[in-house]
Amino acid sequence: MTRNEAEHKEETAVTRLAGVRRKIAAAAGEAGRDPSSVTLIAVSKTFDAQAILPVLDAGQRVFGENRVQEAQGKWPDLKTRFPDVELHLIGPLQTNKVKDALALFDVMHTLDREKLARVLVNERDKGASLPRLFVQVNTGEEDQKAGLRPAEVDDFIASCRGEWQLEIDGLMCIPPVEEEPALHFALLEKIARRNGLAKLSMGMSGDYETAIACGATHVRVGSAIFGSRDRL
Repeated sequence: MTRNEAEHKEETAVTRLAGVRRKIAAAAGEAGRDPSSVTLIAVSKTFDAQAILPVLDAGQRVFGENRVQEAQGKWPDLKTRFPDVELHLIGPLQTNKVKDALALFDVMHTLDREKLARVLVNERDKGASLPRLFVQVNTGEEDQKAGLRPAEVDDFIASCRGEWQLEIDGLMCIPPVEEEPALHFALLEKIARRNGLAKLSMGMSGDYETAIACGATHVRVGSAIFGSRDRL
């Protein structure tokens, strides 16, 4: 990549970030909400440190990654340079990666099964600090997708709070691509409300404005900031 190409990519990422921030503020205003009630998670999965730095320099401090191993390759150095960064794990977590995840992530959006909860409890009981936890809900009940089915969520949260003494911050969902996202966002909000949870992680690059209208407190925006991904 030439210097001019690198500068163009940086300018584009920063410009896109500003545009996303404006749209978040507008969507929040239309919903009668304070824009500060919506946390923008810049999803930097598949992008290297060079691509992330301009966004950091523009003041963004909350980022999301899907894979622990990929995050380990870039974020320790970036967090040393920008110690106020908050890193969110937004992809599925294998139990054999829990220790590594706890060393790096501040928030986890994908707690979705008893086995993972018990491993987190075990690490906590050995002295580890746990990240803030969101329960992932498979609102579309898709077989290929992680997350608890809606009918399972209440009992799981009760077990987290009771048997495992895990504090749950909120809920997360990824609607089916072919369905109206607002229906899934409304379902997630309903489940959260009846469980006394105020935080909702929902909405991505194509639907975050809709998510904000439905009550999202965290939106996960990647391509609308960083551009299209060359790889998955």
